[in-house]
Amino acid sequence: MQIYYKNKDITIDVKNNVKVFDIFKDEIEKSNSEIIACKFNNEVKSLNFKISSGGTIELLDMTDKDGMRVYQRGLIYIVAKAFHDMYPEALLTINYQLYHSMLCEVDNIEITDEMISKVDKRVKEIIESNLPIERKVMSKESAIEFYEKEKNLKGKLQLELKEKKGVTLYYCEDYYNYFYGVMPISTGCIKKYELLKYHDGFLIRYPSRKNPNELRKLIECPKLLETLDEYEDVHKTLNVNTLYKLNNIIKNGNIKDYILMDEALHEKKIAKIADTISSNKNKKVVLIAGPSSSGKTTFAKRLELELRLNGLKVKTISVDNYFVERKDTPIDENGEYDFESIDAIDKTLLNDNLLKLLNGEEIKMPTFNFQKGTKEYKGSTMKLEKDEILIMEGIHCLNDELTYLIPKEQKFKIYISALTVLNIDYYNRISTTDTRLIRRIVRDNQFRGYNALHTLQMWPSVNKGETKNIFAYQEEADVMFNSSLIYELSVLKDYAIPLLKDIGPEIAEYSEAKRIYSMLSYFESIPSNLVPMNSLLREFIGGSIFEEEI
Repeated sequence: MQIYYKNKDITIDVKNNVKVFDIFKDEIEKSNSEIIACKFNNEVKSLNFKISSGGTIELLDMTDKDGMRVYQRGLIYIVAKAFHDMYPEALLTINYQLYHSMLCEVDNIEITDEMISKVDKRVKEIIESNLPIERKVMSKESAIEFYEKEKNLKGKLQLELKEKKGVTLYYCEDYYNYFYGVMPISTGCIKKYELLKYHDGFLIRYPSRKNPNELRKLIECPKLLETLDEYEDVHKTLNVNTLYKLNNIIKNGNIKDYILMDEALHEKKIAKIADTISSNKNKKVVLIAGPSSSGKTTFAKRLELELRLNGLKVKTISVDNYFVERKDTPIDENGEYDFESIDAIDKTLLNDNLLKLLNGEEIKMPTFNFQKGTKEYKGSTMKLEKDEILIMEGIHCLNDELTYLIPKEQKFKIYISALTVLNIDYYNRISTTDTRLIRRIVRDNQFRGYNALHTLQMWPSVNKGETKNIFAYQEEADVMFNSSLIYELSVLKDYAIPLLKDIGPEIAEYSEAKRIYSMLSYFESIPSNLVPMNSLLREFIGGSIFEEEI
């Protein structure tokens, strides 16, 4: 039969039921960048996948986002096996993603340099042995007996999913585990990595998609780590740090209390930020930045209320009204207007206006006409009184270049993001980026009339802008606010899954849509009427008490 080979834009003849690896063996082995998986008819598959029908195939290396996910899963699997081989009693947990690294902890053993050295040596042995990683499927009946005998939870969540007819485990020698996605076919696929003792645990470091054959210099992010730790500690105390535990709380009918506690955590944190700002009389400009779908609008409204309780009045100024004239807008590498560039902002006018406001002067407020590409003045003015404070939100607000004339002591910077601390289980984490993407899919459909395909198509460009303009400055913040809610994906699930299932296998984004709705399908549903009216989550599903202003 014939298949279309997308990488080379050719049609080739293949025999029925032959593995992808066997068809492309020479190309895979000679590739400069590790080819680690494939897409067949827009669905991510293992290189052991057997082709039994015509279709389109694409080989994936580590420069592809799906290829890099497979690489990361394989690396974590090998490290987990090495720990099992060297320290079988160790309770390993994959905690957070930090700049091309996974932060891991061992709950019941103190991490030492000697331990990491021994595990690292074993990892190298496993990789050099090029051991096969075999996918084995058992019926649910067999799996129930298996788990009763083994007394562990690895992959047990699959039993809860009605759509799955069987339970899948990945075996390497006598070690087994489960990962929610395609795995490499052997341990030899992993080439570049580093284990490093760090914080209360250790880092598993891996290359970037841009430079898959080398490890980048470690970037420290202490403020981000502190924020993640703070939220994880709370949810560990509440005993709801994994999806398995969350689902049990929902099924037992106890989720309402956890929702209220999670919302109270947000309230407490926002109040603390307001207290910090109010206690420093020099702070006159509050600057808020964060990636897409972080909940910046609701956060700003709730912060304003807390500041008012502390005797401060708030005025807001929108960076969107300070774009340069359309003819002066910078051009990106594709010849398109780059509205996300900091040079797309009229920084001279913005800083002149801010200085006048801080000096008690009145300014004429511009309104940017996006259709005409020019600023207009419609008679609006603004003046800042002594008991008033400015709040400004925008992607560049953590970058001092935006407010270069404003003294540092007068600025208070806040970074906000949905920093997910809920894991599917101890080895499979839920990506912060995925949480924001699901929020955006729901919000785009609820309020902007976009389908999920439109959002998925725009998302890579959104991520690119965030990496350049937001993440690079996040450690410049005076404080970080984690806008994630431990229960939110259980609410968003019923909104997002139907939208994602509308994307069929003939569409390039099908693999991404399927990956996300497959992950969401493991969540027990929570009805939206349990979400408080002032919750940040309401910004995405509707019904917010702030909705007119949002």
